[in-house]
Amino acid sequence: MLIRMTSEPEQRIGAGVPDAFQRLWTPHRMAYIQGENKPTGPGAADGCPFCAVPAEPDENSLIIARAEHVYVVLNLYPYNSGHLMVVPYRHVADYTELDGDETAELADQTKRAMTALRTASGAQGFNIGMNQGDVAGAGIAAHLHQHVVPRWGGDVNFMPVVGHTKVLPQLLADTRKMLADVWPA
Repeated sequence: MLIRMTSEPEQRIGAGVPDAFQRLWTPHRMAYIQGENKPTGPGAADGCPFCAVPAEPDENSLIIARAEHVYVVLNLYPYNSGHLMVVPYRHVADYTELDGDETAELADQTKRAMTALRTASGAQGFNIGMNQGDVAGAGIAAHLHQHVVPRWGGDVNFMPVVGHTKVLPQLLADTRKMLADVWPA
């Protein structure tokens, strides 16, 4: 039997040109692209999601842990599975605006996040940091938040490098439960 291979894709009515899986559909990203849940201004009353999140139950809001001055929540638009943020309850934009207790607790909860991520998922490294201001790339510049992104050897493959697409193998609710179950006391 002879199979004819051509370099010309066959046109299909209504479905477009087949692309041999060169596209991955990620419709959930449209909310981020369109600015859904972005504050309308710099104030706490301007729709700041980081001010609204603590009022919701942990399972609904994806909060992993609550402390006196900060809470830990999964990022809705993660770079890796387990990407979380340590966020002060108080609506401040700049790291220098934190008081001593807030600064200490932010550092402590960051350490706990690293411990929980190592325990739950075997994270081998971390990217930890804050983008201060719009020009520095802060998605929500008006409310300080520190990212904790777990990393593993080989976690950057052809998908993000060539395809500019990140594949996350776990639902956020499952990741939240896994981390909350191992959060250090």
